[in-house]
Amino acid sequence: MPKKQLTGIVVSDTMQKTVVVKVGRVKQHPKYLRRFQIHKKYKAHDEKGEYHTGDTVVIEETRPLSRDKRWIVIRKL
Repeated sequence: MPKKQLTGIVVSDTMQKTVVVKVGRVKQHPKYLRRFQIHKKYKAHDEKGEYHTGDTVVIEETRPLSRDKRWIVIRKL
C-alpha cells in the first residue's frame, strides 16, 4: 500500500529540522451543498532546513519521529 502524500504551503520554519505545512482542501456541506475551504496543519521533518515559509512542498507519511511529527518533506514544487 503506497504512503499518503499531501501538498501544502510551509507556514513556519522556526523550529530546528521541522516545518509546519498547511494543507487545504475543499469540502461540501451535506445539506446545503455549498463548497467551502478547510485546512489542517502538519509538522513535517526537514533534515537540512532547506524549506522556508511560503514554499509549496509535498509531504509523505512516515513512522512517528516525535510526539507530533508523522510526516517528512519529500520535495519542493
